[in-house]
Amino acid sequence: MKYVMVHAGGMADRPRPELEGRTALQASSTPNLDRLAQIGELGQLLIPADGVRHGSGLIGAAILGYDPRKFYQGPGPLEAASLGVSVGEHDVVYRCTMVTLRPEGGKGAEIKKLGPHVMMDDATAGLIETEDARELIEAINEQLGSETIQFYPGAGHRHLMVWVDGKSRAFCTDPQTILGQPIADALPTGDGSDILRKLMDTAHLTLRDHPVNEDRVAAGKKPANCIWLWGEGRAVMWPSLVEKYDVGGVVVATSDVYRGVGMNAGLEAVDPERLADGDLRTKAAVALEEFSKKDFVYVHAELTDEVIHGTDIKAKVCEIEEFDRDLVGPLVEGLAEQGPYRFLVICDHAEDPQSPAFYTFGEGGGTGSGTAGRRFTEADALAVNMPARDATKFVNKFFSKN
Repeated sequence: MKYVMVHAGGMADRPRPELEGRTALQASSTPNLDRLAQIGELGQLLIPADGVRHGSGLIGAAILGYDPRKFYQGPGPLEAASLGVSVGEHDVVYRCTMVTLRPEGGKGAEIKKLGPHVMMDDATAGLIETEDARELIEAINEQLGSETIQFYPGAGHRHLMVWVDGKSRAFCTDPQTILGQPIADALPTGDGSDILRKLMDTAHLTLRDHPVNEDRVAAGKKPANCIWLWGEGRAVMWPSLVEKYDVGGVVVATSDVYRGVGMNAGLEAVDPERLADGDLRTKAAVALEEFSKKDFVYVHAELTDEVIHGTDIKAKVCEIEEFDRDLVGPLVEGLAEQGPYRFLVICDHAEDPQSPAFYTFGEGGGTGSGTAGRRFTEADALAVNMPARDATKFVNKFFSKN
């Protein structure tokens, strides 16, 4: 028996007036996902995360069987695991996001200090390219790095800061939640926040006149004129999923956070260079290759940043259809040729991570008509009228030998 878990990140949504009251999934043509929903169980998953700050990777941890209240410490430590950054048990890892800030007064005004007259203009620094961002992070590390503070390059606007023996009780805010708003009330607060604010202030002074940003502005791009520290947490050891269920497994993901989720669970991680082009068909092909060596593959795919943070709902429909056609279709077809397999497809909300995720679960590779007309959508999952399952316990059902 082969086991495949496909995590469709951020594809669930609310009904949209632009789509005549339908969600993006309802408006999409998804024959492969619909077929899985017809032959399998359809329902909702609850994430037990009361008292836990929501963030990237939380749902991935839960569906692999790890209670977020105990094992999820934020996306920072997960990215560190993926990037091979060594972190001690008393160190705190922060997401270090490249952002674009602007003075409230607009052109001609100047940012002298981060405060009430500074606005969050872009939480991705105009989707900054990795090459530009790496040069800027290296400049920051040269200026601010020390025995206790180190900055590490990631990809695009996402990077890391490690605070050795740092304080983990500061309250930090996701920069996406304050887009277009003043940053004053979103700056770090609580124990250790004075150090975090000083780092961000100094980073702004380092970045605002950096040649990379001068070139970006000249080219009509947004400057990465500050770092935003958030997503903090200490590294926590997870018990091995591989050992618990006696199954060899691998994670196929381009996201550093979800690679970290898989690696923390004891899964091997596919070399990112094999997925460098980000193509969904490539991701499906690599997953099928891994099934020749492993029995379990966890595949994570999510909408692009442009769609997640944009307003073009039709672009979201297009990407969902690509997900169904280029990832799910080839994956199911390839697995069917290998014999029986067990599948679990989970879909969560990008805009409202506290909403229940929904799923379809079953076995493929055989015959059977299933439930005709059923679709893999939020409404169909709700219409099943079955109590939502605890996501952290569903993995027992997934790997059950029965």
